[in-house]
Amino acid sequence: MARATLLHLLRSQSTNFRSGDPLAKVGPFARLLTTKTNASSPTHSPPAHTRFLSQSAAAEEEESKISIGPRKGAKEANDEKDPGVVYHGPISSTVKKVKLLSLSTCCLSVSLGPVITFMTSPDMNVILKGAVASTVIFLSASTTGALHWFVSPYVHKLRWQPGSDSFEVEMMSWLATHVTKTIKFADIRNPETNRPFVSFKADGKFYFVDADHCHNKALLAKLTPQKQSVIKNL
Repeated sequence: MARATLLHLLRSQSTNFRSGDPLAKVGPFARLLTTKTNASSPTHSPPAHTRFLSQSAAAEEEESKISIGPRKGAKEANDEKDPGVVYHGPISSTVKKVKLLSLSTCCLSVSLGPVITFMTSPDMNVILKGAVASTVIFLSASTTGALHWFVSPYVHKLRWQPGSDSFEVEMMSWLATHVTKTIKFADIRNPETNRPFVSFKADGKFYFVDADHCHNKALLAKLTPQKQSVIKNL
């Protein structure tokens, strides 16, 4: 019995050898070792530092992009902090930065302009020096005042609860600080002015809401009353 089994094993090995199977040449245990090696070998994946560098490069590229509106995710984060806000000014951060820059240059011109004028030209007439210093101060203050006049109607945030007869707007003062005002819908009037960037008028002041970024159409209809054309003396 043992001899018959041994003969059967030798015949099977000789058959595999003739068939060309490379694993049969080294014995039946080579196939088992090869299978274990293939199963235990990890799949090829990029090193951890390579993935970290690629993610960092993508983040830096996203940060380097110039945008005049709020960045992605900033609006959602603000909405979570203040759920009553139904409108965000798309260029609110840009307006604040420009206003701060204008205030800084105005303060530097007022404080350092006369000093530089009187120190750099000792041979110039004192009256002429005073005129130059006054001109520098006037130009700086006038540009800052013009910028404030231009962006003062801009609404940075608007809070409103559906069904309420009033709402709150967040404006910006001439010192670039946020000021909250409460307005009633009954006080809203159609702005009869040629002033740019004005949506409605309330309590004698102008306000501007970007209609393209105000997704609440019912609120937008209340904020921007349509002009009623009245035909007279026909």
